[in-house]
Amino acid sequence: MIKYHPNSELLLQYVQGALPASISVAIAAHLELCAHCAEHTDTLEQQCAHSAFADEQIEASELAYEQSHNEDALGDEYAAMLADITADDLRDDFSIASSKELRFGDKTITLPRALSHIGMGRFMQAGKLARSRLELDEGSMRTSLLYIAPGGTIPEHTHTGFELTLLLDGSFSDEQGTYEPGDFMWLDHRHQHTPYTEHGCLCLAVVNSALHFNKGLSKLLNPIGELIY
Repeated sequence: MIKYHPNSELLLQYVQGALPASISVAIAAHLELCAHCAEHTDTLEQQCAHSAFADEQIEASELAYEQSHNEDALGDEYAAMLADITADDLRDDFSIASSKELRFGDKTITLPRALSHIGMGRFMQAGKLARSRLELDEGSMRTSLLYIAPGGTIPEHTHTGFELTLLLDGSFSDEQGTYEPGDFMWLDHRHQHTPYTEHGCLCLAVVNSALHFNKGLSKLLNPIGELIY
């Protein structure tokens, strides 16, 4: 059962198209896995559409008022243009590609459709951790697929920026509990955790700065923290 979701403010910004592409993709993937958030997003879209339509009605009313004062000069021309637009019945044909599949050992994982058109680099592996960078160029913001093999862990760390994690397959645990596919987590410098997976997991991760490791020998990883994600 999905326990962690994007908040209403994020969903509204998603509907309004106000988010960076990487975060929008993460939310779109979450919506494929979470019927509750998909329903809430549909409601937000209807509310935004109703608001936009009301604004258009006001603009149309103002335009009609202006046209009434210059009907002879613009009325016929505007009506002809509107008729041409509304008479155009051409439509673009779109095809939906099948979702990508990833294979790890004898396990096959099907990615959400939201990720199916995004290019990705080859997986780079270090121990039980493998990472593929997604081709979303957004400056300091990086988007990756992160696979942790069974029994793998990431040493305790916090974040110098933010870390958005969407669990796509498998499960992992940290000090706050256990996460299942569809769980959407947003962490920043106020959080520290030690993710561990017993059976392996695949996550979509979006970060805008390096991890910061907190304890023991793991502190030696801080100079290369940016390379891990």
